[in-house]
Amino acid sequence: MTSVKRTLRPENIAPAERGGNAGEYDLPGLPRYALLPGDPGRVSLMASQWRKGSVEEHTLRRGYRGAIGDYNGARISAFSTGIGGASAEGVLTRLAGAGVDTVIRVGTTGAVQEHIEVGDLIINDASVRMDGTSNLYVRPEFPAVASFEVTTALVEAAEDLGVRYHVGTGYTSASFFTGQFRTTLGGYRPTRLDSEFEDMRQAGVTNFEMEGATIMTLSRIFGLRAGMCAAVVAHRITGEWDTTAKGEANACLVAAEAVRLLTAWDEARQKAGRRHFSPGALAADPR
Repeated sequence: MTSVKRTLRPENIAPAERGGNAGEYDLPGLPRYALLPGDPGRVSLMASQWRKGSVEEHTLRRGYRGAIGDYNGARISAFSTGIGGASAEGVLTRLAGAGVDTVIRVGTTGAVQEHIEVGDLIINDASVRMDGTSNLYVRPEFPAVASFEVTTALVEAAEDLGVRYHVGTGYTSASFFTGQFRTTLGGYRPTRLDSEFEDMRQAGVTNFEMEGATIMTLSRIFGLRAGMCAAVVAHRITGEWDTTAKGEANACLVAAEAVRLLTAWDEARQKAGRRHFSPGALAADPR
């Protein structure tokens, strides 16, 4: 896949139709690869793992933040998306319009399977679309799936770094409390939540979060590559909550390493004259 400059709307469309300042993310030196944390504070954590002296941080409107730098020879960027699909939609769309074509959501999540531990990394290769945003783009049968290239890079990165990880289907909710089967203020809990929670577990869903399905679905529609990894900070079966930041730091590092791998693989693919990456495109060591 080659990086293609996209515009949100033709120039003759009014600014209100374009959504205002669509060019805010068209930053000098913006690479094709972007990490997408929800929390703006996670941008600084990511940037601290990149080459010192290479990082330029950007304060954007509405509290969003961004950074551009180098990680082990690969150009990389990170932009916060805020909470939920509706917030992620705006950031992803603007980055795509600025030329980004490969994105990795890097977040935190709650595990719903016993064998997953707090602090582990979950790599979602697909997600249940309960995000409330993607259904406004395409009918619900359209799948929210990650790019196989990005997913493979995340798996390889986790293996190389020795980070304990799991690959599976996530569940993207439009709500932090009831939408993720939590009891909320005053003990309010719809009776359907218990059965639906168990249905998702029996179907093999690994975790709950709030942005993955939006990013995967819109990326597929826009012609981008997308993937996702998230640190487990909550265990919805045992009730544990992570009080350390180790899992979050590991998720950021795995995502950065995945960008380095993708950079090398994309170069190898282009040299081999292939449209998509496969092991046969590598003439030597993939790293």
